[in-house]
Amino acid sequence: MDLDSRTFERRLRSNPLVILPVGALEAHGPHLPLGSDQIQAEATAEELATRLDALIAPTLPYGSAPGARRFAGTVSLSIAQLETHAEGVLAELARSGVRRLLVLSGHAERGHMAALREAADAAMRAHPTTRIVVLSDYDFVYELRGKESPANDGHAGLLETARVMALAPGTVAATRPAGQNRRSPFVPGTATEEEWPESVIGDPGPATVELGRRIQDHVLRRLEETVQSLLPA
Repeated sequence: MDLDSRTFERRLRSNPLVILPVGALEAHGPHLPLGSDQIQAEATAEELATRLDALIAPTLPYGSAPGARRFAGTVSLSIAQLETHAEGVLAELARSGVRRLLVLSGHAERGHMAALREAADAAMRAHPTTRIVVLSDYDFVYELRGKESPANDGHAGLLETARVMALAPGTVAATRPAGQNRRSPFVPGTATEEEWPESVIGDPGPATVELGRRIQDHVLRRLEETVQSLLPA
């Protein structure tokens, strides 16, 4: 947040929406940046803030990403570590006078999202006048599976690759291998090399900037609807 203290204090009088982007540092195949989740969350927060005259808090850049831990570059916090950190940040924003908060995560792993929701619940119990909504932009991206992509598309696949191509031109490599995670969701722990040889689910090869723009338009439209419904001024 690039506002000075007094300007921020004045902005609070109009009860602005404050967006907290959340990323994760994890492998996304050999074709996408390690920081893809942060890139998407921040770019989406900027576009949404322009549409809704919202403020953007500094990003929480690390998340819980145990599924990709064995791939180089992944930094995965435990669920407890993420929950504690996020709760502290949200509670302090609420204490400072923020009354409408959108936690916007570019990473959608189940434990990661559970930690953010627990953190928000604790912050709201401590500060009952603050309303917090927690979601991942992939709640909306994956509404397009079976429409803009195969139904089994996933991590670093067609939808995500196209979206990063649109939001961060020049960061996506031309060689984009297909992949599939064959580890059962009922088995705890990280997939073996045989179960998940590359950190990709789906076929990112056909991704285009045009597809990425359509995906982003859909996400922003659904985010606006959600804010208007759950976090009205």
